[in-house]
Amino acid sequence: MPSFTTSAITASTPGRICLFGEHQDYLGLPVIAAAISRRIQVRAQRVSSRGFRLNLPDIKKDVNIPFDGLQLPYPDIRDYFRSAVNVLLREGFQFSAGIEGDVHGNIPINSGTSSSSALLVTWLNVLTQLADEPRQLAQEQVAELAYVAEVLEFGEPGGMMDHYSTAVGDVIYLESTPTISLRKFHPKLGTFVLGDSQEPKDTIGILKRVKFGMLDIISRLNTVNPTFSLHHSPLTEATEFKDILSKDEYILLKGNLANRDILREALAVLDTPSGTTDQIDHVRFGKLLTEHQNNLRDAQRISTPKINRMIDAALTAGALGGKINGSGGGGCMFAYAPENPELVAEAIEREGGKAYVITVDRGTMISK
Repeated sequence: MPSFTTSAITASTPGRICLFGEHQDYLGLPVIAAAISRRIQVRAQRVSSRGFRLNLPDIKKDVNIPFDGLQLPYPDIRDYFRSAVNVLLREGFQFSAGIEGDVHGNIPINSGTSSSSALLVTWLNVLTQLADEPRQLAQEQVAELAYVAEVLEFGEPGGMMDHYSTAVGDVIYLESTPTISLRKFHPKLGTFVLGDSQEPKDTIGILKRVKFGMLDIISRLNTVNPTFSLHHSPLTEATEFKDILSKDEYILLKGNLANRDILREALAVLDTPSGTTDQIDHVRFGKLLTEHQNNLRDAQRISTPKINRMIDAALTAGALGGKINGSGGGGCMFAYAPENPELVAEAIEREGGKAYVITVDRGTMISK
């Protein structure tokens, strides 16, 4: 198909790991996440024939979306290629020409590293650049549109972490309550090792179980003590509710409060003043990761025996800490290994995982 008006552009976006705050953002609590050096890339151009056509050779799939200028229907749930177009149409973008391109990536798919959000952010960047009137949006704006297109458009239970961490890059601290508050910073972190368990995961099912289970607990506790708050109530206050909760509910409540406190300590460890030579306490950072994992394993119950073994093997091989990544029930873990990451990767692979040495990376980018 001949080029219509512009040469090809390339957009790319990183995956992400959640350092602290897993299963916290949708409860209104903050998260700390980091973009990683594994990315998804879309190379595309405008063409004379209307519609959107993408080749995804990595997963042996093609996308072909006819388009007449109106809002697109959703023949399949979670059709982010279509929802991105619809969200931009509502923002005033128009597409009188077609768009064709290719998608490549090396982010593990359906494994908790935000491959879908990274693809959506990349696709939004392509669309905004190849629209009739291109506009360069700030990374934060792209993140907000991606959240609308992935979560709100389909009424899903997820939070905003994936979209902001992949779009903005580096390390972010994100609060969503009472308003969205984003901080981006650059702690001097070493290497991580990402370990893909290659176990399938049910993201939506786990989110519904853990999220709505916790929301139900909070609602019941507020009838007993209206002043109780996940944001402010100390962990010691949980004992007040031990007799009105089941054993599992009580453990879940304590786990959420403990992880909230772990994140606060981690923020103090990571947030060294900009422009200084201050080094973070790598050992303490690693231990906080492992403490977070212990709660995710025992309270939220989102880890798996295989991932537990992978984390234990990484720690034995010299990693300073590690935890499951993403919603859980399978997918990936990661270990913090600023020294000898190759040995940690080998230990993870001996437990049946697929390991990748990674570093913190920058956010979504566009080149022409």
